[in-house]
Amino acid sequence: MREGTPILDTGSPELLVDHPSVTGEGPLWHQETQTLIWVDIPAGQIFRFDPATRRNDLVFQHDGEIGGYTIQEDGSLIVFCEGGVILRLIGGHPETIVEGIDALANSRFNDVIADPEGRIFAGTMPRGDQPAHLYRLDRDGSLSLILDDLSLANGMGFSPDLSIMYLTDSNNRRIYRMPYDRSTGALGNRAMFMELDDDNDDVPDGMTVDIDGNIWSARWDGSGIYKYNPQGKLLGNVPFPVRKVSSITFGGPDFANAYVTTAGGNHRGKEEGMLAGSLFRVNLKTRGRAPFRSRIGA
Repeated sequence: MREGTPILDTGSPELLVDHPSVTGEGPLWHQETQTLIWVDIPAGQIFRFDPATRRNDLVFQHDGEIGGYTIQEDGSLIVFCEGGVILRLIGGHPETIVEGIDALANSRFNDVIADPEGRIFAGTMPRGDQPAHLYRLDRDGSLSLILDDLSLANGMGFSPDLSIMYLTDSNNRRIYRMPYDRSTGALGNRAMFMELDDDNDDVPDGMTVDIDGNIWSARWDGSGIYKYNPQGKLLGNVPFPVRKVSSITFGGPDFANAYVTTAGGNHRGKEEGMLAGSLFRVNLKTRGRAPFRSRIGA
């Protein structure tokens, strides 16, 4: 936690699943089933957590790493993996959409997000001295390179009026804002939304936007969720009992609960926290909205 950052008057994080994920990530609410989907990236595992029963079930085991995924309009999943592989997961059975991308031969996809029209923006990890990229997968299955100079493409979100898309560039410790054209999926020039200084080592990771346009940014090595207003002013943070807080989404019947993934479960202890890698829930005294559904091939 950054010294001097106000602690927000919210609920305390509630432990939901005590699981030592190496990199728990990508929480996404499934409205029809009222369940939460999330992943452990290096393990290639997709889980489904049911708040009503408190069950956390493994629903897919991949033979490689999984970055992000989206929920299709028909309830299937589009899954973005290592090597640039893109799968469609129907009832636990994968079919290949993209067999791989040369630029990701020794890397993988990272966070992804569906836009209001069913396209998917997909970020990647850097590879050696090669930068990370941002791609757009259009509904017809075509893949376009949008940005090729990122340090590590991470959490994304849209402003409530859908005029702005936010993009986290983790290793540069920045979040950008870009004009977004809903009709074409085009992004305008990047502007700085927030940038961390060098006074400690925490890194912005996954993010979400609430109904008032505030940005909630998970902080890797920062032990919390950090809230910014739409102008980029830091309003405060919610402390967590783990060091690597990786991502956040809103869920529940009225989207009033925030579900938060964490990482570092392979090094549980004093530094990372005894609950590192676990799934949490917290009441942030605001609401989100349903995630947009992808419509690839529709």
